[in-house]
Amino acid sequence: MAIVFIQFLYALMSIVGKIALNQGMSPHVLVAYRMAVAAALLTPFALVLERHVVEQNLYYSGMKLTTATFTSALWNALPAMTLILACIFKLEKVHIKRRHSQAKLVGTMVAIGGTMIMIFIKGNVIQFPWTSKPWGIIGQSHAMKTPKQEEDIAK
Repeated sequence: MAIVFIQFLYALMSIVGKIALNQGMSPHVLVAYRMAVAAALLTPFALVLERHVVEQNLYYSGMKLTTATFTSALWNALPAMTLILACIFKLEKVHIKRRHSQAKLVGTMVAIGGTMIMIFIKGNVIQFPWTSKPWGIIGQSHAMKTPKQEEDIAK
C-alpha cells in the first residue's frame, strides 16, 4: 500500500511540476519548493522513527564548537558511558567473579583511558597538505584552533 501511495505522489509531483514550469517557474525554484515541502512533511516522521538523524545533527553541531580529536575521543567513550549508565539505572548487572563482567569492566576502563589519553595528551601537530595554509581551504581556521592559538592570530 505504501508503494502505491509513493507512486501516486510521484505522479502528482510530475503533474504539478509540469504545470508550474509551463507557467514560468524556474526549475531551481521548483526544486527548492519541493525540498521545503518534503522537509516539512517528513520531519515529524524523522523525529519519531529516525532518531539517529537528530543524533547526527547534535554530533556535528558539537563538532563545530570543538576539535575533531575531542569529538572522536568522546565517540569512542560511548560504549563505556552506556555501560556505566546501564549499571546506575539497574539495567545491567555486573558480577565481578564472572568472566563476561570482567571483560565489560576491562573494556570500559580501556575505553575511558584511551579517551583521556586522546583528550589530554598533546602530541606533535601533523601538517596535512590540505591544512598547511594558514586559513585552511575555505578561509575559516577558527574551528581547528585552540583559544591560545586564536589569541596569537589576533596579535
